[in-house]
Amino acid sequence: MTEHPHAPISVEEMAHAFEEEAAPVDLSHHAIEDWVTLAVFWGMGLSVFLQFFTRYVLNNSFSWTEEIAANCLVVVVFMGSVMCVRTMRHIQVDLLYRFLPTRAVRVLETVVDVISIAFFAYMTWLMWRYLEIVGDERMVTVNLPRGIVFYTVFAAFALMCARSVHNLVKDLTGTKTARQKAQEDINAGGV
Repeated sequence: MTEHPHAPISVEEMAHAFEEEAAPVDLSHHAIEDWVTLAVFWGMGLSVFLQFFTRYVLNNSFSWTEEIAANCLVVVVFMGSVMCVRTMRHIQVDLLYRFLPTRAVRVLETVVDVISIAFFAYMTWLMWRYLEIVGDERMVTVNLPRGIVFYTVFAAFALMCARSVHNLVKDLTGTKTARQKAQEDINAGGV
């Protein structure tokens, strides 16, 4: 077996071997719910860190940090769901889509869109009814209305319904469905 000699490389060349031109950052595909979710997520992280720090470092934990973190988690989950509806990233069974003819796939996607819209509209209505009952309750450790969290969940369901309607309109008017475009984005390494 013959060895191929390598050309000597300098330390300077080695240090810059993995540098690439930084591509411009494009944030245009993010919507308002993405930024709200990010801000609440960081608030939750700060609350959890504060709880850890006060409990294990100061030996005297703040009682309110756990409730705030739990409520932030609820907001992150439901606002994150809005993002998933918009980008078609919710878990779905797509086995049928692969084996059915294109026309049948379009019909099936339309039926799924209508069912999703009905579900999100019904959940929005249920949350509104729930808010009428418990919207004025106060949090246990913080003197804030618990309705803050519930109104956020209500808004998330309303936004999921609106995003589903938007996806249905795109499915009915476009040459490609929202699912097809989302799959292309995933395959291309995009959003």
